[in-house]
Amino acid sequence: METQAFQKIYTRITSITKATCSLKAAGVGYEELAVINGKLAQVVKVIGDEVTLQVFGGTEGIPTDAEVVFYGKPPSLKVSDELSGRFFNSFGLPIDDGPEVEGEEREIGGPTVNPVRRQQPSELIATGIAGIDLNNTLVSGQKIPFFADPDQPYNQVMAMVALRAKADKIILGGMGLTNDDYLFFKNVFDQAGALDRIVSFVNSTEDPPVERLLVPDMALTAAEYFAVDKNQDVLVLLTDMTLYADALAIVSNRMDQIPSKDSMPGSLYSDLARIYEKAVQFPEGGSITIVAVTTLSGGDITHSIPDNTGYITEGQLFLRKDTDIGKVIVDPFRSLSRLKQLVIGKKTREDHPSVMNTAVRLFADASNAKTKLENGFDLTDYDERSLEFAKEYSRKLLAIDVNIDIDEMLDTGWKLFNKFFTKAEAGIKENLVEKYWPEEEGLEQKKSGKEKEEPTEA
Repeated sequence: METQAFQKIYTRITSITKATCSLKAAGVGYEELAVINGKLAQVVKVIGDEVTLQVFGGTEGIPTDAEVVFYGKPPSLKVSDELSGRFFNSFGLPIDDGPEVEGEEREIGGPTVNPVRRQQPSELIATGIAGIDLNNTLVSGQKIPFFADPDQPYNQVMAMVALRAKADKIILGGMGLTNDDYLFFKNVFDQAGALDRIVSFVNSTEDPPVERLLVPDMALTAAEYFAVDKNQDVLVLLTDMTLYADALAIVSNRMDQIPSKDSMPGSLYSDLARIYEKAVQFPEGGSITIVAVTTLSGGDITHSIPDNTGYITEGQLFLRKDTDIGKVIVDPFRSLSRLKQLVIGKKTREDHPSVMNTAVRLFADASNAKTKLENGFDLTDYDERSLEFAKEYSRKLLAIDVNIDIDEMLDTGWKLFNKFFTKAEAGIKENLVEKYWPEEEGLEQKKSGKEKEEPTEA
């Protein structure tokens, strides 16, 4: 940003903390941008003429007589179709060696959509990942997080969702990405030929952590442009919201605010809700769907970040490594999409709810069988078959590297039922069994064949 004529310049700072500077200034607004000694800052508190600024790069090296220049406006983003296929930093400036975007300048972090302008979500978003599409179907206008341990390949999953999702635009908000992660996203999108429908805002590990607080608002401002102005279906991917919350904690602690649970600021719930509540389905078309990663510390789902996230969002997708097949799966027990009933069996095939419920029930039977095995109890024939089913189910449907459409997922489910169980054990409605049960030889035919071969007693 260049200094313009008539901008007020102050040179007397009254107090400096690790992240903030305070001074007396007139006519300054909340969230307004400023430059202090060459470092970008933002107004975070105004009491009378006492103004407190959060310095993004930290206050180290700033003297009390530093030059403070206010820009008279909060952070903004220029929006136009030129955003497509581009990579930007936390301030909306290009980092891909491309030209600056020409377009209408809009303030970031605006209000959420009025409830009277919202429509109940009703459109399916297919990702090609069966653990999501089959068991935890996403709906346009939904907000849902991935809960994952830090060692899980959640960024790879986000890239897969970006490439496979049936959406007009994908907006990636990357917070605290390593340089490898940034290059990974860039190369994957480029090689897949999908750059033209993806817009990325990236804060790397080399950037000041506080800068990542701008990333979700930048991403959502771009999303609102495409959803509202262009009536497009937009999928926003945010990774990692735990690092976003950590940045909130850094700022609040340095401002000497009293921390709440887990050293998080007391405003954590409203800070997260302000982002997630931007998810919306418009009656006239256009939608914003938000999928965000929340990394867990040691799998602790009770930590205040996932805990608050769970109150705001409509379910969660839980990643874990399945030791039986050695692959990362979407855990069917700990994952939940609260809006899936709006589309399964309505926008998908009629047998979807039955296949989903039956598969999870049989997977639960396998879990019980595993417990029996670990405790030294004998397994029944049914237990043995359910354990084999669980491995196949995990490998062919729950693993994140499976990429098939929903009809193929359902057909795969029926084939697994036929292979390992009888129709009675599957327990699915007769009209669906008659229509979808595979004709090829399965367990039922094998059993009836054996019974015919065994001689009957005289």
